[in-house]
Amino acid sequence: MAQSVRLTPSTRPGRHFGAPPRLVPVTLLGLTTIAVAAAVMVMTIHHHRGTAVPRPGDYVSADRLVATGTVVPAGPAASTGSWTTPCGRDENGHHNADNMISKPGQPGGAMHMHDYVGNLATDAETTDADLEAAGTTCAYGDRSTYYWPSLRVIGAGSGVPSTPVAGNTGRILRPDSVLVQFRGNPVSKVLPMPILTRAVTGNASALTERGVNAEHVQWGCSGKPGFSTRSYPLCPAGQRLTRTFDFPSCWDGRRTDSPTHRAHLVFPDAGGACPEATFAVPQLHVVVAYTIPTGLKFAIDAMPGQLRSPLADHSDFIDVMPAGLMNRIVGCLNSGRTC
Repeated sequence: MAQSVRLTPSTRPGRHFGAPPRLVPVTLLGLTTIAVAAAVMVMTIHHHRGTAVPRPGDYVSADRLVATGTVVPAGPAASTGSWTTPCGRDENGHHNADNMISKPGQPGGAMHMHDYVGNLATDAETTDADLEAAGTTCAYGDRSTYYWPSLRVIGAGSGVPSTPVAGNTGRILRPDSVLVQFRGNPVSKVLPMPILTRAVTGNASALTERGVNAEHVQWGCSGKPGFSTRSYPLCPAGQRLTRTFDFPSCWDGRRTDSPTHRAHLVFPDAGGACPEATFAVPQLHVVVAYTIPTGLKFAIDAMPGQLRSPLADHSDFIDVMPAGLMNRIVGCLNSGRTC
């Protein structure tokens, strides 16, 4: 087998700074406009400080779970292996309301809390150089950052509350387990993913955008593997609540990011084939599992207006793996091994 070569982008984005504001004359009309805008802002802040709760219909019993997708048969050129990297379960309590992919340079810009595993430096003002120099919770020297909205238990009896963000209240739950796994492609071999590739799955605005881009995030119960829902499942006692994030895995061969954070890395079709002019790379598959205290409701952190809907769940990833590790993963997947 030919040795894989790690691709490196020719340019790497650093910190993002806005242009200085342009000064304009203030007229009486301008002062009136400012006053109205300030009033709206005060009302908005007041709303954000309230408690956002999901709708009753967002919760379903475990018997409402349905079979998840179909298994695509592997073709003669398939890459059928899998690679799992232990990254812990956020034991160090790495939380913030930042998103360095969609809101770089804007502390609190996500307007909801995220949990992280992997890179210890990730926040709104982190640069690519910071990521490459930071420590990590992952094995094998994987400095990649993996993150998703915090899950909180809510209501009376939920315990000491964690820091609320824009109406997201309750106590943040630490996962019981986090699976970080890379998979191959049922149609073709995979190529190395270029370092500093950004990837997102799900849609933080899916409730108000009618579920667009939300289909690759699923909720489930540990006692019913292979079954899922896009609602919050009320799992029976003794079973864990699960969140599954499947990421896009067809790379355009040129970019590590794009204006929408989606165009450079897309999903294969229903048969597993990548679109024309794209190339299969390792597919990230993350499963986060929790024990929900008996009798308590739960909800993810979400942006204002999303009502903490399960549809708004999402996850983000930045590849900061050493070249040697990425090549090991590619070799494992292409040879059909479980690593």
